[in-house]
Amino acid sequence: MGTSIPARHHSAPPRQADDTAQPAIVFKDAAIRRGDHLIWSHGDFTIPQGSVTAIVGTNGAGKTTMLKAELGLLAIAHGSVTVLGEPAGKANQRIGYVPQSYTSDIDSNLTAEQSVLLGLTGTKFGFHITSRAQRQQAREAMDFVGVADKANYRLSQLSGGLRQRVAIAQALVSNPQLLMLDEPLANLDLASQRATVHVLARLNHELGMTIQIVAHDLNMLLPILTGAVYLLDGHPHYAAMNKVLDAELLTHLYGTTVQVVTTPQGDMFVTPTPDEPAGMNQDTHAPDEVARFHHHAGEQHRQ
Repeated sequence: MGTSIPARHHSAPPRQADDTAQPAIVFKDAAIRRGDHLIWSHGDFTIPQGSVTAIVGTNGAGKTTMLKAELGLLAIAHGSVTVLGEPAGKANQRIGYVPQSYTSDIDSNLTAEQSVLLGLTGTKFGFHITSRAQRQQAREAMDFVGVADKANYRLSQLSGGLRQRVAIAQALVSNPQLLMLDEPLANLDLASQRATVHVLARLNHELGMTIQIVAHDLNMLLPILTGAVYLLDGHPHYAAMNKVLDAELLTHLYGTTVQVVTTPQGDMFVTPTPDEPAGMNQDTHAPDEVARFHHHAGEQHRQ
C-alpha cells in the first residue's frame, strides 16, 4: 500500500466520476439464472471509474447476486460482465470485497490486526508468518479507517461499527482499485453509519477509488453517491443520482409511496406513513434541485 494511503485527511470537494477513462464495470445484455428461475435480465449499462454507486431494490431483487456476478462467483446466463477491463472474476486481485456476513463469518477471537492481515495472507486457519512490510500495510489500512489504536483488540471486544471498519481495512489492505460492500450500514447505530460513510468518502476523494455499495436505505449515503443501479421489474438499470432521486421512480422501486424531500438533517427522501399529521407541509424539491443541494453540501458545511 505504501504511500497510497495519505497520512492525514485534507478536505476535498466531492469527486466526480471519470466518464472518459476506461469504465469500471460494463454489463452487456447480462442475465442471471438460478436453476429455472430468472433473477434479472437485460442488464445493459456502464459504471464509470471514480464513481460511488449504490445497488438498490426490494428484498429478493438480486442486489447481492449482482456483486457475486461481478466477482465471477455466479455464472452469467446470457450476455457479459466486464470488471476493470477483464471478464468477471479475472480482476478480483484488484477488488476489495466486504460481505454482509463479515462479522458472523470471521473468528471473533482474532485481533483486529490479524483480521486485516487476512486481506494479504488469504487464510483464516492456522498460523501464517507475516513480514514486517505486510504488518506495516495492515497498520496503514487500520490508520486510514481509524482503528489503528484497536489493533490488539479481539473482534469480540469491538462494537459493530468498529468491526465494520476493520472489515473495510481488510478489503483495503491490498490496495484495490474497486471496493464492493454489501449492506455496510446494516445494524449500525447512527454514529457508526456516519463514521463508515466518512471512510468511504475519503477513499473516493483522496485515493480515487471506485466504490459500489449494496444498500437498502439511501439516505445516509446520498452525500457521497454519484449514481445507482436500481433493480426494477426484473431488470437492472444505471443512472446518475439526479435521475434516481425521483419520487415516481422510487415509489415504483420500493412499492410504497416515497417522496423526495430535503431537511436540515440532510434526509433526501422519506416514506410517508398514515401516522403523519393531516395537512403536514413537507419541504419538497424537484430531483435536480435535490442533486444540486447534495453536490454543494460539503462546500456549504466548510463555509
